[in-house]
Formats: sequence, structure tokens, C-alpha cells
Amino acid sequence: MSTDRSTPSAPVPDRLHGTDERDRLDALDPSPVRSRRRGVRPLAALAVPAVALALAGCSAVTPATSGSGSTAGGTGAAGGGAAQAADTFGEPAQDGQVKQGGDLVMALSAEPDQLDPALSRSLYSRYVFHTMCQKLYDVDEKAQIVPQLATALPTTSDDGLTVTVPVREGAKFADGTAFDAAAVKASLERELTLEASARKSELGPIDKVEAPDAKTVVITLSKPFAPLTAALTDRAGMIVSPTQAKKLGDDFASAPVCVGPFKFSKRVPQNSIEVVKDPNYYDAAKVHLDKITYRIITDSSIRSANLRSGDVQVADSLSAQDVPALQGEDALTVLQSQSLGYQGLTINLGNVDGVGTPPKPIDRPEAKNAMVRQALELSIDRPGLVKVIFNDLNTVACSPISPTTEFTSEAAQTCAPHDPAKAKQMLQDAGVSTPVKIEMITSNNPDSLRLAQALQAMVKEGGFDLQIKPVEYATLLDQQDRGDFSVLQLGWSGRIDPDANITNFLRTGGSQNVSGYSSTALDDLLDQAREEQDPAQRRELYGKAVAQIQKDEPIIYLYRQRNLTGVSNTVKGVQVFPDGVIRVAFAGLAS
Repeated sequence: MSTDRSTPSAPVPDRLHGTDERDRLDALDPSPVRSRRRGVRPLAALAVPAVALALAGCSAVTPATSGSGSTAGGTGAAGGGAAQAADTFGEPAQDGQVKQGGDLVMALSAEPDQLDPALSRSLYSRYVFHTMCQKLYDVDEKAQIVPQLATALPTTSDDGLTVTVPVREGAKFADGTAFDAAAVKASLERELTLEASARKSELGPIDKVEAPDAKTVVITLSKPFAPLTAALTDRAGMIVSPTQAKKLGDDFASAPVCVGPFKFSKRVPQNSIEVVKDPNYYDAAKVHLDKITYRIITDSSIRSANLRSGDVQVADSLSAQDVPALQGEDALTVLQSQSLGYQGLTINLGNVDGVGTPPKPIDRPEAKNAMVRQALELSIDRPGLVKVIFNDLNTVACSPISPTTEFTSEAAQTCAPHDPAKAKQMLQDAGVSTPVKIEMITSNNPDSLRLAQALQAMVKEGGFDLQIKPVEYATLLDQQDRGDFSVLQLGWSGRIDPDANITNFLRTGGSQNVSGYSSTALDDLLDQAREEQDPAQRRELYGKAVAQIQKDEPIIYLYRQRNLTGVSNTVKGVQVFPDGVIRVAFAGLAS
């Protein structure tokens, strides 16, 4: 499978009805009958309205700039859109607000991949992990790192090579075995040595992990690694039961065991995942619900309809078109926060034999020539997409670095202007015949297809013939890993440290570098930023890294979406922070 990927939430022109059970056998068949059975309209039925077809000429949104005015060369800093709505993270459940017991149903917009922290690369898996696989560290609503299974932030030696992590005493895994420093050691070593691990590059240059006593973990690095603590706030920091990991081996995802408020119960592929309250949890008094069921409902309008009817109490990835109406309903609350991640276009430059293998030449114009990729970017009107397709709920993105982090800068947010005439000239200078035919795979749901069709109409003016190939989400993840694509539209939910938004995807040999991109210049910048302890120096290095990425264009960043989550007021305590994870573990049914 692949990256911590998310699909876009775009407006849907009208309501849909029917079931939403996903059928992988239909993945490549967008026929009306099969598409409707899954709650997904066939491609022909998703015509882009005239206003979207005119996106190339949209100038109603002006990208914002950081600092004073525009950057050199006439490009602006990424921003754009109307004034953003205030973040609404949700509040923790207060005493007396909720009752004990009961079941909660949450609608997911896509099916989670493998429920193994070492292997998982899907945002939707992180939703489930939140309830059953706690981490050494977490992030709060301010995107600040806070201890979870650790008891304090780590201490680092003066040379940056030794990191000491204090861990909880008295906690237990869901199988009843003890959580201690030895378990942390075993879990980290598993992530570093498991052949298919997606965590290797996230954890950096770890030389060894030791557990000198039950409450202390000592990590020795071969070189300084500034992003380590941030990496431990996600799946790299999730500690699995050594007993279960040894018992199941590569099949751990079939019955995962961690430390958490809930424990895994069952999974029905393409349909649902169920977790139940874990009596072994160290803070069980804070857990109110008996069970949480995650239902896979890929169509945003159907998720909204189920939320209104009460069939689900929480729904992720609301459509921008549905939000105003949902906000007007007394029985519902819409939580929203600005994402740390992005949605974009990944271009296959050299992934021939699969992710992680040495890149090889690909005989397609967009793969061979950076000028073609630059022309493609110039053909895209990002502010127009944000305004017309997303009702100004999202913001323009031109880099993988969130403008809300301490590592942002004017250099990191520089954005190429929409210029289809220049795009055509670049194609002519590159010596390619126009229109340049490019196939793009995208997730087979109405939101993703609507975005794809808007892009298709937009880039035509710049000299491109974008051909849309819709596939099921799980199939898309498989195809991108195999290198079975020319361009793919997908996103990343984002992390607080830029390293996790760039290195895995674009460094040579990165565990999620599905583009097959390789640049010694970028590799050097990323390596320097990993070792540098001074935030100001890291900020400067990431600005240079963005310049290199925009020169080579392995990924064309489009926009940052808001995390839009619908919650029934029959539930209290649901929260969504900038990391995009919907927190329901300590929620409860209103009393």
C-alpha cells in the first residue's frame, strides 16, 4: 500500500442515493450500473459546470504574500481564498455531559489500509489507530508535541547523538502483557528491520535502541536527527505488543494489539472496522463508549445524509458544498481545522519496478522533461480551484511546508502564477507535440472526479490533454507503489515537521517515493536539514529545498484542504486537530 494519503473533498452537485459498499472487482469499471451500486456516479454523470470550465480565467482570488509584497520574478507566496473560517477543534467531554456505555458509528471516506503501524500509509488507518494504538508522543490543538506513552519530552545529548525517552510504568497492552521500555525497544527495532516497513526513513539514522531499565529508552543515532521526536508523534511512535508481533509476524495487521482505550475486534473488508473498550487501558475511567464502528462510505453526500439521519454520529471529509447547510442544522456541529498537508499531482519520473527500487528512464514527455512538468503547473489556476471548486474553504498550496509551522518562509511559500500562454510556449521550446496527452489516475468517488474534471478543463488551455482514469482508492494505492501510473492525484495529511512531508516522498530511495524521483541536490539539502538543530537554519534549508522541488516538479502541489468533520450533537468530546486525526476515543453519548 502507500502513503498516508487522503482524497479531496470537493462539492458534489446533487444528492446521491443507494448503498456504498466498495467492490474491488468493479475498480476499473466506471459503468453506470456498477458505479451507482457503490454510491459513485459514472464519470459522464459528473459534468463540470460552466463556471468550472472557465476556471482558467478566474482571477477573483489573489494569492496572499508573506512579508512585504510579491517574491522575485512575479510569483506570489501561496495563500489565496477569502478569509478563512476560524478553527473549531471541538472540546473534551466534561463530567456530566456524557453517559457510560453505548456505541458510536463513524463514517470514513475511504477504507483504511493495513492496521499495522509499521506498514500503514493511509490517513484513514490513523483514525482507527487513534483509538487502539497510542504513541510515545502526540500533538495537541496547537500542533505542539505532548507526551502520551512517554512521560516527558526526550532529552538529547549535546552532540545530538543520544536521545533518552522516559516511558510510562504500569500500562498494559490489550493482550494483558506489560508495556515497558523493552517493548518500546522491540517495537522500534521491528519498524527498522521489517522488510516492508514504511517507518524506516521516518525514524532516521538510528544506530541502536536500548532499554537500561523498565522506564527508560535510550536511542543512539549515527548522526543528529532533528525530526525524531516529531516522527514519534505518529505511527513510528506507536508501540505494538511484542508477544503479538512475534506470534503473527507479517500478519500482525489481521489482529493488531497495542496500548489504547479500545482494542481491535473485527474487520469486514470494504465495509467496516470495529473496536471495543479495552479494560486493560491504564486510564480506563476516561473511556465512556463500549464500541466504535468505522463504516466505509466513500460518497460525501451519502456520509452527510447518514449524519443527518442519525445512522452515523461522526463523518469525515465533508464536502465543501455541504458544509454551509450542515452548519445551519441545530442537531449537528461541523469541526474544522487547517490541514498540515496538501493535495497534489505526483508525476512518475522513474518508478518502473516499484517504490524503493532504483529509478529507470520512462519514455513519456512529462517524465523526461522538467519543462513539460513546469508547463503543466503553469496551466493550473490554483486560486480558481480554491474559489470555484472548494468555496474558499481550502487554501492555495505550492509547497509541502505548511504556512502555519515554524519552518515556513517566503521562499517556502513561493508560487508560480497561472500562465497558460507561457505554458504553451514552454511546450514549444521543449520540442513536444501538443496537446500533450497525460493519463491521470484518481480515486473513483464524486469529489475526486469533480476535481479531476476541473483540472482536465483547465490544463487544456495550456496545451495538455489530461485523460482521467478513475480507480478504487485501494487500487490507486497499489498502482502508485507498483509505478503503474503516469500522474496520480492524491494528498498527504501532513506532519508538524517538514521532513515528514518531504523526505519520505522525494529523497532518493525514500520509502514512499512513488515518483521514482532522484536528485542529489535535494538529497543534500534534506540531509542537512535533518541534522541541523537550529530552527532558523532548518527554515532556510527548507526554503532552498522547495526551490529545487519546484525546478524539477516531481509533485505539483495544488491546495491545502480544511479538515471538515461532521458531528451529531448526540455525541460530546469529538476533536479534530491540525494533524487531521479525528479523536473519538474519549467521546461519549450525551447524557
